[in-house]
Amino acid sequence: MASTGGQGPITRAVRTYLDHLTVEKGLAANTLVSYRRDLRRYLEYLDIQGIDDLNAVSEATVSGFLVRLREGDAEHRPLSSTSAARTVVAVRGFHKFAVADGLAETDPAAAVKPPTPGKRLPKALPLSDVEAILEAAGAPGTALALRDRALLEVLYGTGARISEAVGLDVDDLDWDALGATDRAVEQQEVATVQLRGKGSKERIVPVGSYAREAVDAYLTRARPELVTARGSGGALFLNARGGRLSRQSAWAVLTRAAERAGVTRDVSPHTLRHSYATHLLDGGADVRVVQELLGHASVTTTQVYTLVTVDNLREVFATAHPRARG
Repeated sequence: MASTGGQGPITRAVRTYLDHLTVEKGLAANTLVSYRRDLRRYLEYLDIQGIDDLNAVSEATVSGFLVRLREGDAEHRPLSSTSAARTVVAVRGFHKFAVADGLAETDPAAAVKPPTPGKRLPKALPLSDVEAILEAAGAPGTALALRDRALLEVLYGTGARISEAVGLDVDDLDWDALGATDRAVEQQEVATVQLRGKGSKERIVPVGSYAREAVDAYLTRARPELVTARGSGGALFLNARGGRLSRQSAWAVLTRAAERAGVTRDVSPHTLRHSYATHLLDGGADVRVVQELLGHASVTTTQVYTLVTVDNLREVFATAHPRARG
């Protein structure tokens, strides 16, 4: 059986490619480790197929390797679609480089597409858990507790990303968003906030009364205590030293509140964003409206939340309808 081990031409080509990634592309050490591991497995597969010449590799060869990754063998467990896709990307990069560097005549991997990872449904919290977390954040009543409650109310009340929330300035708040005609509608004034999302894209998002009241309490009773001569550049949420609150500190605020509330499931700032979107859709909001509120460039990104609400509907139907079960 021909072998690609030792100093075979394909092995040498792989080493040249890895050197290229190291020196010219400057890939991180961990990324290079992954590429080496993935390409080593590819070399083993080619060795089993008796292939020791790059020009003998066909599209069917690469496709067969993908099948082997997904099915596994005696020495390797089956890979998930995500892990298999990463390995195929490494193989595609290698063959593309081999052609560009004159080491092979054709690229047999160009038409082999990595498997599409299954959609991972966002994790949304029940409203009762969200409310428990918000209450726990402000429970001590200190300046920092008022800040924490305001921060989490803004995250859940606007669907803001954590970077958008900590990036807010006081001037981004607009508590007088409605015109005179709208003001005639009793108790329906809606404040807004300007969020800066990915790619510096800005959007205006309404802020409900709970978040507005929490922010007002923080601004009047807590933020003045946190402001220092050092200055904060107008940041809305300040740390104990008077500077802008960091993403890491904001994450810690939520983690501590969840622990105090006894919420045991995994909670992150993005969990509140997922919950915001899911609860809106459960309440009848149009998916394109939610898209605008979240700042998604494509409605396709937002539509994954509709899968969550469909699951909720199935669960309610299965438990509530008298003829749901056979």
